[in-house]
Amino acid sequence: MSGSRNPIQRRTVLGAAIAAGGVLGTAGTAAAATPDQARDRNRTKETTYAVTSAELAQGLYQVAHSTRHNALWVTSSIGYPPVTQSRLLKVDPRTLKTLASYTPPVTDEATGTLEAVYGIAVDDVHDTVWVTATLNNALAVYSQRTGQHLATVPGVQHTRDVAVDIPRGLVWCTALEEGSIVAFDLRTHAERKRVTVEGSWPAGLVVNPFTGHVYAADLAKSRLFEVSPGSDRPRILPVGEGTIDVALSADGRTAYTANQAAGSVSVVDLASGEVTREIKTGAGTLAVATDLCTGRVYAANKDAGTTTVLDPRTGTIVADLATGANTDHVTVAHGIAYVVDKAAAGPDTLDSIHRIDPIH
Repeated sequence: MSGSRNPIQRRTVLGAAIAAGGVLGTAGTAAAATPDQARDRNRTKETTYAVTSAELAQGLYQVAHSTRHNALWVTSSIGYPPVTQSRLLKVDPRTLKTLASYTPPVTDEATGTLEAVYGIAVDDVHDTVWVTATLNNALAVYSQRTGQHLATVPGVQHTRDVAVDIPRGLVWCTALEEGSIVAFDLRTHAERKRVTVEGSWPAGLVVNPFTGHVYAADLAKSRLFEVSPGSDRPRILPVGEGTIDVALSADGRTAYTANQAAGSVSVVDLASGEVTREIKTGAGTLAVATDLCTGRVYAANKDAGTTTVLDPRTGTIVADLATGANTDHVTVAHGIAYVVDKAAAGPDTLDSIHRIDPIH
């Protein structure tokens, strides 16, 4: 790619709950609805959303927000092993410009292979960023202040996702290939707990900060695992088809699962273990996040290229927003959602990051 090219190109999309079933295109005009977008269901008409997008880098995977630094952290890795291009990006959440770029350490001098980064979680208390070094079967931790690689924590086969539990001093990850959910000490990096379910593929996970319960989506058998602090045997709940990610309500009493095969989000009452409703969101629902202020849920739909905003209490769709081909991940911080895609179609194109602002 030419170094003279400006990698940041902005567009603004205004989206709302679209009674006619359309979504707004890049010029702000209503585009024709696809059959998937024209689902026969009720839609609320409360909020308009402004979507601002910027090209960022190739190979985007996940995004996390740091309140301490008022910054986004984004992982980027390109291609298949040996991976020689990978970066941890620090991004301004307002302008969506890259503030800093850090290259992971080299693991093989002969090939230039890097300890590539994929999943991500921020620890603002200890001023660090945790990432999954999936191809190295490890976690890695970086300094938020300097971007320095601080440590590699091995011992997890195909680390898929990572989450921090500050009150209990733990970092949790899913080991997809071995069917395990593993906890390490945030300070010493010693392994503290490992729960394995034979035949499972744990993918996305989330921690309840109040209780310490950990929830992981089982992609293999469309289940949700609940791991309590006092038990090594998980509670297993059936959810939607192709469950791959999970988020919690603000009070921790409800789980929301992204169901990739079904293209939906399941609402799970954790007290009863029952799915109270399943809401169609779009083809290939890959990630889910909760706005803890409003209770609304954001679902990233990879195949549809959209992010759906839904009200889980009523089961209604608030908005369907275009967020790039192969929409990959979403996080929400202070009422604003940040989404990354994998829209790059060649060596001269970039994946994008999108900011979704509610306009009341």
